[in-house]
Amino acid sequence: MPAGFKKIPLICKKLSMQFYPSQIGQRATYKLLSGAVIPRPIGWISSISPQGIPNLAPFSFFNAVGDDPPHVVFSTVRTGNVNKDTLNNVLATGEFVVNMVTEELVEKANQTSATVPPEVDEFKLAGLTTAPSFVVKPPRVKESPIQMECKLVHHYALEGSQNGGAVLMVGRVELFHIDPLVLLDDYKINVKTYRPVARLAGSDYAKIGEIFSVKRL
Repeated sequence: MPAGFKKIPLICKKLSMQFYPSQIGQRATYKLLSGAVIPRPIGWISSISPQGIPNLAPFSFFNAVGDDPPHVVFSTVRTGNVNKDTLNNVLATGEFVVNMVTEELVEKANQTSATVPPEVDEFKLAGLTTAPSFVVKPPRVKESPIQMECKLVHHYALEGSQNGGAVLMVGRVELFHIDPLVLLDDYKINVKTYRPVARLAGSDYAKIGEIFSVKRL
């Protein structure tokens, strides 16, 4: 062996596995997607039917998508080609409210995910208090520290579905309701008092853990 030669250890790198959504099916695709894209904020969407029946349901395919003007987005699945009550209500009225979910409210939010007939009021089902909105008709969850009154501006059906697909709903935020207990100076939100929860996969949720900062370049 030549002088000065150093043996370089071989690093055995595992090869990744590939999955085509079209081949593994919708159920497996959902598991991969919901387990990989984490944590996800939860949009607790309240709506109202044309007949005046309130509806409340949590959606973890949810996020903010712009601030000028402010917009949020959520998607609702159509399992078996059947619309959820939220989708029917928002398409009919063009309005909804996003109520943010906190540690104290996660159990009640989970209760409102139950599959119940359209005439069932999930506010009453979960023992929640309705609060009247100022701009839109759907009521707000009074117990939630942050609520956003929204008007529907776009909706898109996702193409190529295997089990009914999903509809993407984009709403413009018309009014914010912020509890003073979670508000700091200069319109900043106090994460320590807000205590939001995020969705993981399966039955798992996450709290805000260690917070660190990285300065923008």
